[in-house]
Amino acid sequence: MNNSFELIEKMADEVKLYGGINYEFFQEDLNNKSPDLLKYNPVYNKVPVLVHNGNPISESVVIIEYIDDVWKGAPIMPNDAYQKAQARFGVKFVVEKCHRAIFKAISSHGEEQAVAEAHEQLQFLENELNVRGNKFFGGDNIGLVDICAGYTVFWGGAAEEAIGIEVVVTKDKFPKIREWCDNCINCQVVKDGLPPRESLVAYYKGWFGKS
Repeated sequence: MNNSFELIEKMADEVKLYGGINYEFFQEDLNNKSPDLLKYNPVYNKVPVLVHNGNPISESVVIIEYIDDVWKGAPIMPNDAYQKAQARFGVKFVVEKCHRAIFKAISSHGEEQAVAEAHEQLQFLENELNVRGNKFFGGDNIGLVDICAGYTVFWGGAAEEAIGIEVVVTKDKFPKIREWCDNCINCQVVKDGLPPRESLVAYYKGWFGKS
């Protein structure tokens, strides 16, 4: 897996697939970038890129919102303007706060201060799930925040397994997050969008230098 944020966009595609969308998914080798990648994302030369009707759209969350605007069969974003703004804020929090804190805690192999910072950010998600009382952040169905946060937790679990520790999302400390994570993983559209667990663990073993 060359770019973990591919997972976010692919999960969104899978959600929309159940709304009747057909698409092709291409895995890009970022060590040997294809002419198509250089053509469709000449600014950053990064994945993911969605090409629709010959037009390229880049950046994971931008792609998800585009998908949601064009295809209405399986909504990812809420219709209400305020709830939509809240979802965008939730994604920003997950990507800029939670993901970075979890990465720091795991890459430090469980350094105490880094773990404490990750737990501080995750506590916000735990509290939000407690207040909402829903199956997902998006209610009874998976939404934008669930897709982005689900990536973070799935990635975190695989990375922890790769280095042989459990420091971040523990069941005793974050029971609502664990319950929510199980709900996500057991959802068929999410299962279909996830890479094989063993390949992701192997990827992070190489990343963190642990064989």
